[in-house]
Amino acid sequence: MESESEMVAFPLLLTPIETNYRVCTIPYRFPSDNPKKATPTELQWIDVFLNSIPSFKKRAETDSTVPDAPIRAEKFAQRYGDILEDFKKDPESHGGPPDGVLLCRLRELILRELGFVDIFKKVKDEENAKAISLFKNVVQLNDAIEDEAKRLENLVKGIFAGNIFDLGSAELAEVFSRDGMSFSASCQNLTPRPWVIDDLDTFKVKWNKKTWKKVVIFVDNSGADIILGIFPFARELLRCGAQVVLAANDMPSINDVTYTELIEIIAKLKDENGQLMGVDTSNLLVANSGNDLPVIDLSRVSQVLAYLASDADLVILEGMGRGIETNLYAQFKCDSLKIGMVKHPEVAQFLGGRLYDCVFKYNEAVS
Repeated sequence: MESESEMVAFPLLLTPIETNYRVCTIPYRFPSDNPKKATPTELQWIDVFLNSIPSFKKRAETDSTVPDAPIRAEKFAQRYGDILEDFKKDPESHGGPPDGVLLCRLRELILRELGFVDIFKKVKDEENAKAISLFKNVVQLNDAIEDEAKRLENLVKGIFAGNIFDLGSAELAEVFSRDGMSFSASCQNLTPRPWVIDDLDTFKVKWNKKTWKKVVIFVDNSGADIILGIFPFARELLRCGAQVVLAANDMPSINDVTYTELIEIIAKLKDENGQLMGVDTSNLLVANSGNDLPVIDLSRVSQVLAYLASDADLVILEGMGRGIETNLYAQFKCDSLKIGMVKHPEVAQFLGGRLYDCVFKYNEAVS
């Protein structure tokens, strides 16, 4: 993680940030709530994080890079569980009141303190290898669609299908460990439109005008998400003449792709001419976002990303953590798109949609 002094606000957030930007989408409490008593929403979300402990513990137990992994995994489960129970009794304990960012941060801190740096490394590597082998086929299927609006919709559906690979969701972690995931089946089985938030038609109109010169995409998961969802979409933007900046996490968190992993993946996807299936990649940049969580607080990003993003005219936040649970209502000085699948029943309830519904929230620049 970059030191505090090196982190800056994302330059395209609407200013003043203090009054215009709220990180977390779902308010766990309001000013009128009793500070000493956990709210119903806090209790609901503490339970979401409590329910995720077994799948994290299971991954930690099998981390061959950590000596005494099973003992340490048990300590993680105990320590994190105790903190969550403390929040129920006193929301102001442990730096509270809790929100999505704090609950994620505490989980990561405990894992790292116990020596667990990347408990999802093995599954990420396996899923990346699988997705890389399918990349060519997915791109060819997209390229075969001649109608531009239909091709765009297919690319968008590919992002949703890829975004299912999320081991931070207790339900999906269970499905994944039992059945694995099929990208093509996921594409076929997406919730039909209209989605819970569906601005795709407006986005199509803007897409056809080809006005975006530089696009920043905050990426999410490894595997099918980045390789079969984001890369074909980014490649299409490159084909349209835009410069594309992919912003990835500094440090591992769940199965999210990191900056260094992203560089390795791109090297494997490029052909001998340095192209992505015939598309020049000289306008494709990768940036370290400075983030180390599955959610993101845009008031704190790396200076490198801030510099690269300062003249972008479209910002895309992909995935439930960065684009729905945080930043859904973030306002930008440029066009913005929040895109992801709803993978927690609690988020579906808040949005008034269904589990595995899709969010496609497009907003033009706020002047």
